Amino acid sequence: MIESIKFDQNGLVPAIVQDAASKEVLTLAYMNEDSLKKTIETKETWFYSRSRQELWHKGGTSGNIQKVVEMRYDCDQDAILILVQPAGPACHTGAYTCFSETIDKQEVVGVTQDRFQILNTLEKLIAERENELPEGSYTTYLFTEGVDKILKKVGEEAAEVIIASKNRDHEELKWEVADLLFHLMVLLREQKLPLDEVLKVLEKRHVTKE
Repeated sequence: MIESIKFDQNGLVPAIVQDAASKEVLTLAYMNEDSLKKTIETKETWFYSRSRQELWHKGGTSGNIQKVVEMRYDCDQDAILILVQPAGPACHTGAYTCFSETIDKQEVVGVTQDRFQILNTLEKLIAERENELPEGSYTTYLFTEGVDKILKKVGEEAAEVIIASKNRDHEELKWEVADLLFHLMVLLREQKLPLDEVLKVLEKRHVTKE
């Protein structure tokens, strides 16, 4: 891979870091040949600081390391995409992603929003909660308590879905299913299993074979 990368005149290449599970872009940093080698060897992200002119290990001080899942380079071989499992916030401000500020967001009139967009939004929010752990958040509480608490909630909500279904109560059922889906997504995040992988299984099962 290293031999294929085209470094610029300063010996650097931009590296885009993306959460492997939520697909959220976490940061943009730069690598030289040495930091790229260390990233490949250690399976954790290393970058080159242009201001300090030295290598730096993401999370080396804060503990917010980024475990490398996959690395790719673009068609021009002058940019790298790194998919990671973050152990904490990517931004020095404590935010989950460095790209948390919005410049402009336009609502397109007449365009119907994706009916499953809420799942993408929820997956991102859950990822933020796991990395930032804000006080007072129920999702923070679940991650802090750990997998046993999350599994208990999944079991409880599944039971509530069964009860609501037996009662033929649509109003109750939609709320209980929503609760179950939320806790399942928290569980997937805790297990570092992207929702995309579950969707791929569903797609594979239902593809019509000729």
